[in-house]
Amino acid sequence: MPPDFLASIGLILRDVCLPIILVIALGRGFDRRFRLDLETLVKLNIYLFVPAFIFARVTQSEVGTETGLRIVGFTLLMIGSMAIMSLLVGRLRHYRVEQKKSLLLTTMFYNCGNFGIPLMTLAFPSEGPGIQVFVLMTMNVATFSIGLLLATAQSCPQRGLRWQFGPVLKQPSLYAIALAWLCQSADVPVQDWVMVWKPIEFLADALVGVALVTLGVQLSKTKPSRCSGPLTWALSIRLVGGPLLALFWVQVFGFPPIIAAILILGAAAPTAVNTALLAHEFKADSDAAAASVFYSTLLSFIPVGLILLVIRLG
Repeated sequence: MPPDFLASIGLILRDVCLPIILVIALGRGFDRRFRLDLETLVKLNIYLFVPAFIFARVTQSEVGTETGLRIVGFTLLMIGSMAIMSLLVGRLRHYRVEQKKSLLLTTMFYNCGNFGIPLMTLAFPSEGPGIQVFVLMTMNVATFSIGLLLATAQSCPQRGLRWQFGPVLKQPSLYAIALAWLCQSADVPVQDWVMVWKPIEFLADALVGVALVTLGVQLSKTKPSRCSGPLTWALSIRLVGGPLLALFWVQVFGFPPIIAAILILGAAAPTAVNTALLAHEFKADSDAAAASVFYSTLLSFIPVGLILLVIRLG
């Protein structure tokens, strides 16, 4: 192999993959030793660190509103495309209803927060986080709207729309990005208000470490089943189908090369942890969903490494 090729692989492993793996491993090790409270960590991420990160990065971002809306459209089309692919597989394989629901949940929604934000911070420190916040916001809202409706479609048909969409309105990320856009549009000098801006900046900077530790704790508490049957299809669709669909859609949208690279890399992220929680709560195949989170997180470094290699050699 050419020396440049081997050097590129070594740099990707050293500078991008290994830092993420080490912090995840620390989270897993700390949970095994001290039995950390996962619910508290998840709440800190969702209600404190993620909104602060979104607000800080959007107000600092040079990504215009038009580009941001196009990224939102791209993310929604990715979710829809993954759903179609999963429905076809479920029909062809004659899966049971709960298996089909689990397959949809574990392929449509990917971990662009705990995994995606640290990945972009390391791989594309200048542009990555600013682009990823739009994906993160869209994915959070879609998970607790489309995902919730999907999970409750047959298990809780008597529930009203207010109950089903309530979790969406409770997502602080939605208000963080709206407030950030408002401040940008009105040229509000938020960064000059040191008493307000500094705490936001402290929280935003803490997200990467806390998110990876949380992911490690989540993996520590996951009891995966054997990797076979529907689970194999879920992993294939998520980790192989995701980047391939992203490659198609970035060309349709005509994104600049740097944004296209960030979006394709983000599409190789593992299954979102929230999908396993939804599957457990609403009688989908929760064992398969939890296993998909576990195995896709471990295996995601293969497509992530390959995509980064292609980007850097290209």
